[in-house]
Amino acid sequence: MSETEPGIDLPEREPLMLAAFEGWNDAGSAASQTLHHLDDVWGAEQIDELDPEEYHDFQVNRPTVAMGPTGRREITWPTTHVSLLTAPRTGRTVVLVHGIEPSVRWRRYCAELLDIAANLGVRSVITIGALLADVPHTRPIPVTTTSDDPEVRDVLGVEPNTYEGPTGIVGILQHEAAERGLRALSLWAAVPHYVAHPPSPKATLALLARIEEMLGEPVPLGDLPDDAVAWQHGVDELAAEDAEIAEYVHQLEEAKDTAELPEATGEAIAREFERYLRRRDKGTGA
Repeated sequence: MSETEPGIDLPEREPLMLAAFEGWNDAGSAASQTLHHLDDVWGAEQIDELDPEEYHDFQVNRPTVAMGPTGRREITWPTTHVSLLTAPRTGRTVVLVHGIEPSVRWRRYCAELLDIAANLGVRSVITIGALLADVPHTRPIPVTTTSDDPEVRDVLGVEPNTYEGPTGIVGILQHEAAERGLRALSLWAAVPHYVAHPPSPKATLALLARIEEMLGEPVPLGDLPDDAVAWQHGVDELAAEDAEIAEYVHQLEEAKDTAELPEATGEAIAREFERYLRRRDKGTGA
């Protein structure tokens, strides 16, 4: 389960956009896999895609060729897809944006995506990313929720973004959305850097838990919890075979546990119980 924050809530029926991009912003493929999971469990329908000629250097992100269903060889170009789904309980429209971080024309790229969002009545844009960090794989994956908008921070109870330095398309899209007066938030999962190779199902699971809070709707998890357990066991075995890695993980665990002692509050426990009840009611058809 992810680390949670109080106060996260968005108007129940207001359309919103979730965006994730493969590449620099997607450690362990956790962010892009989050959107793939939502697409799978809620049956998103593709409604648009961006012209890859405008935004990609094909020597950096090469097209792929494979045999198609008709027996003919087909080329798949690196592009950005826009899909639409309806959350089953609330009826909220959710726009999914998934692509590869573009090589060029980032401002035009963001403008095109935000124009699509405007046509669909979107008022909230949530960008999703994952970064490599000094965190242990044996503890809950940290997920931070930030916004540069003081009003959004006050209403939703999230933290300001204090990062300074090089940024990716996630940061640019969040900034451009805020410039248009949209609610702009960013979710980031911290993936253990010593197991950076994708997939990272535990980080994906943590991001989905945070999205559940924002949507106010349980997300069917399917095999993902089992995949996360298997992933953790696999890393446990890796650490058991290397004394240096085992010692390093132990140090990370001690640092993490010491930092989080004050977090075991009644409010945090209550939030976890509320999420359990929502998922149980979903399973019983209530």
